This record gives sequence, C-alpha cells and structure tokens, in this order.
Amino acid sequence: MRVRDLAVETWSALDANRGRSALTVLGIVIGISAVIAMTALIGGINRALVGELGLSQAQLVYINVWIDRDLTYDDVDKMARDLTDYDMVVASSYGSATVTTGKKKASGNLVGVKPEYFKAMGTKFVDGRAFTDAEERAGTMAIILDKESVRVLFGDADAKVVGQTVRVGNDECTIVGVVERSADAYGGDNETVNGIMPFSAMATRVNGSQAVSQIMGFAHEGSNMEQVVNRTKDYLALTYNIAEDMREDSMYVYSMQSMIDQVNTTMSSFSLLMTAVAGVSLLVGGIGIMNMMLTNVTERIREIGLRKALGARRSDITRQFMLESICLCVTGGLIGVALGYAGSFALTGLVADAFMGEGSTVAVTPVIDVGTVLFATGICVATGVVFGWYPARRAAKLDPVESLHYQ
Repeated sequence: MRVRDLAVETWSALDANRGRSALTVLGIVIGISAVIAMTALIGGINRALVGELGLSQAQLVYINVWIDRDLTYDDVDKMARDLTDYDMVVASSYGSATVTTGKKKASGNLVGVKPEYFKAMGTKFVDGRAFTDAEERAGTMAIILDKESVRVLFGDADAKVVGQTVRVGNDECTIVGVVERSADAYGGDNETVNGIMPFSAMATRVNGSQAVSQIMGFAHEGSNMEQVVNRTKDYLALTYNIAEDMREDSMYVYSMQSMIDQVNTTMSSFSLLMTAVAGVSLLVGGIGIMNMMLTNVTERIREIGLRKALGARRSDITRQFMLESICLCVTGGLIGVALGYAGSFALTGLVADAFMGEGSTVAVTPVIDVGTVLFATGICVATGVVFGWYPARRAAKLDPVESLHYQ
C-alpha cells in the first residue's frame, strides 16, 4: 500500500469517528500541555530569578572578612594588587539616613561606592549618569536613586528628578542619576528609599567611618570559580592570620556561580517533578488510545477481512492502524503544545507572585525552545507506537475468511 493511500485511509477512518477521536486525544492534550506549560514557566522563572538577584554576573565573588578591625579601601586596593584571579576588586559601604524632599520623608538604605563600581556591576541608567572620580575624591553629596525610590519621594516612578535635591540626614544632596533597580538594595519595605552615593561622602557625612561593608571581586572570564574561591580563602587566611579552624567564622567567600547552580538545580528538580506528574496524564491518554484502537479493530473486522481478501498483507494492516494511533497522538500533542504555551502566559502573574513575592515588578516571561517542542512531539509518536502496536497486530492477525463472516 502506497503512503498516500495509507494516509487517505487513515484520515477517512478518523474522520468517521470525530467525537470519539476528540475525546480519546484529551488525555494526550492534557499531558503535553502540562509538560509545555511547566517547562516554559520554570524556564521563565529561572531567567527572572537570575535577573532579579543579579546572578547573571557569573564571575562575581562576594568577599567578607571579620577580624579585630574594620576593613578599609586600603585593604581593597591591596586585594586588587595581590589577587591575580580578578579583573577588578571593588567595595561598597552600607549606611542609613532619613531622606527628605518637600513634605515627603522616608527611611533610606544607602550604599557608598567608588565610580569603578558602576563599570564592574554593569549598571544601566534610566536617566542621568554615574558620579565622577573628581566628585568622589571631593566628597560631593550626590545620589543615584532607583525608580521605586523616585516613586516614594516624588509620587511618580517616571518623574524627571535629575538635578533636583533631596536632604540626606542634615545635608543637601543632588540627584545625578536614576537606575531601574538598585543592585545593592538591602532591605526595607515598599516605602524605603534606596540610594547610591560616593564612598567618601558616605564615610564623612553618613557613617563617620572609612570602613567597607562588602567587597566584590570579578574573576577573569572563563575562570574556574571553585578554584578562584579556594585561592581567595587561602589568601585571606594568610594575610589576616586566620587559623584553619576559624575560617568558617572569620571569612565568607561566595561565588555567584554557585548560587546560579543552586537555582538551576532547584528549577530542574521542580521541572522533573512536574514532568513526572504530567507523564501520568500521558499514560492515561495512551491507555485511552489503545482502547479506542481495539474498539476500531472490532468494529472494522469485516473491512479488514475484505482488504485481506483483495491482497492486503499483514504489514499493510499493521501500518494502517499504527498510523491512525500515531496521528491521534501527534494531533493531541500539537494541540497540547499550543494550549500549554498559552496557559503558561495565563499563569504568569500568579506564579510570579508566588516566586518573586506579591507586588513584584519583575516580569516573568515563559521560555520555550525548539528542543522542548521536539521532545513533546517525540513523546507523542512514541505513545502512538507503544499503545497502537497491540491493536494493530491484533488486526493484522485476523483470519480473512472468518472476518468476512463476522456480524
């Protein structure tokens, strides 16, 4: 039997039982749509988490040391010279002060940095600019806000505020730039102002100390981050005379790549769990396919006998019923892919609130790739073959004489 004839016969058989065919593929549709929806959503959540937490900088290493004195920028400069694994070592200093503009007053979480910090962190400005080396050396009272802080202070996140002044503590401070989100925001509620200031201004006007709160190293591209972390720990232990048994309590060196790996592992485990659950639906759908095909064989025994009497071989009968089974599964799979992708968009808001926190402004966009669609299609074909084989072979083994006499 030619392929064209086989396809025409298959379509005619399925079209004759539209309602039954539609109900039969329902299990396949549910299973595939669940797989696609979960895969797309988890991929989107994973990408959003990476962006939200700043994990896209896989070469970033956080460095903290607790000894009998505060670390200063002199220590940071020495690390930058001695630690050859890093392209750049920068630091920040945390502080807090009341931020006031007009009649609006809010608590402020402030971060003091030097200009190279913005290059290292890849900071993108919505408006304005970073402060300059000259402003940092002079201790200029300049501040960079994120859009949420602009909303808190001025009532509109998109307000044009560059050049305006706010009061930080008792000092007037000029807004020189606005960023989408402050990467170093470290707490507070929705009414807290997050601001970035020159390190020197933070040290003299806010903290009254030259101490740094956080040190960050940016390793060379392609570095083995585990080795970089271990060498950094060894350097800190030697430089600051930290005993082996005191390392855990006296230093903290953590690679962002490790956090990325943890997030990916968690999302992969969740994806595997969801796929297993969806697999149950596919199993139920496959059993439904087998049941329908066995019913078709019983209803078409006289047709099968007539075909055999006219010269059809067992392989022709087998191929015909196998193709019907595969077509049902693939059709259900295609519908499932479309519904699953649409469903992942529909659930985006609910899932974003669950993973990012209610009211989060971070966008979660479902991610689907060609590999996922091909995998789903392959599963459908495999389901059609596995669950269609027995009915097809049963039809092929029917005796043509007995089949023609079947009532």
